[in-house]
Amino acid sequence: MADSIEAHRWMMTEVNQPMVRAAFVATPGEGEVTVAVAGCGVCHTDLGYLYDGVRTNHPRPLALGHEISGRVIATGAGAESWFGRAVIVPAVLPCGECDSCKRGRPNICRKQKMPGNDIRGGFASHIVVPARGLCPVDEVRLANRGLSLADVSVVADAVTTPYQAVVRAGVTPGSVAIVVGIGGVGGYSAQIARAFGATVIAIDVDPVKLSAIREHGASLTLNPREYDLKSLKARIVEFCNSNNLPVSEWTIFECSGTAAGQSTAFGLLTFGATLCVVGFTMDRVELRLSNLMAFDARALGNWGCPPELYPAALDLVLDGRIDLAAFVEQHPLDAINEIFEQAHAHKLARRAVLVPQS
Repeated sequence: MADSIEAHRWMMTEVNQPMVRAAFVATPGEGEVTVAVAGCGVCHTDLGYLYDGVRTNHPRPLALGHEISGRVIATGAGAESWFGRAVIVPAVLPCGECDSCKRGRPNICRKQKMPGNDIRGGFASHIVVPARGLCPVDEVRLANRGLSLADVSVVADAVTTPYQAVVRAGVTPGSVAIVVGIGGVGGYSAQIARAFGATVIAIDVDPVKLSAIREHGASLTLNPREYDLKSLKARIVEFCNSNNLPVSEWTIFECSGTAAGQSTAFGLLTFGATLCVVGFTMDRVELRLSNLMAFDARALGNWGCPPELYPAALDLVLDGRIDLAAFVEQHPLDAINEIFEQAHAHKLARRAVLVPQS
């Protein structure tokens, strides 16, 4: 079934230059599959590659895009069982065989393959990827939820990365989760933390995003432009005291991917707190690391999500515990340069999913 498929993809050639469409032949090798892309989400990381010069592991020209869903239409040797299946392609595909993978640390696998970074990405009609780690999608449950296969492309990062962060942080019923930055990733972080039983406090500079997240799990929303850091923290303490919530051991999710957001998140540390860094920025921040020591707190980085956690994260979507549709919108793939410009200028209210045209 290792058919050769006539395909096309949009290539980043230089920083700050429009991407260009290029034809290619999609042929899976041993252990690989060809996926007809249903949709590919536009992530903050993609914007970093194109506009900020964040280095990719694969040299340019390179097709970006790591939030991918679609259908397997060709398979290489050993991957035949995937033929015809609807799938989500994990944003990070560990090898599964190295020492790190075998010790349960697939996120630091040095042989991992990230579409749009290590290998050609999903802003394309088709993509060839390893079959290992693919997440099958139950299309009956998908239809019952009123979602398309393209919609769940964002599960590959915007949902699963904060899902891993919530799991690793040990969020439990009765805990307090503070989410800084309620964009694509932050909006799902808030919903996931709520699904795990936490009371969610959302912080963002965009009143529209704060209004939206109030309807999807946030018990308190705050705009940091209305407070200095000391009074912002005092307002959260006041809220916790008024609602019999803990004023220590908060879990703080930094999802803004900005220097200001990171400074705010670190400044909210309290006794026994856990800081989860989920957003990415090239900007530097000045921190007093001794706060971690003084508060007996901890900081966790979150790179992608192990493929084995994808089914449980997808279940939250298919069970209706995460509202996916309210935070995504589809656009034609051929409009990629226009959509990237709008995303970079913060003109999109929802996470863009680029859909190839037949």
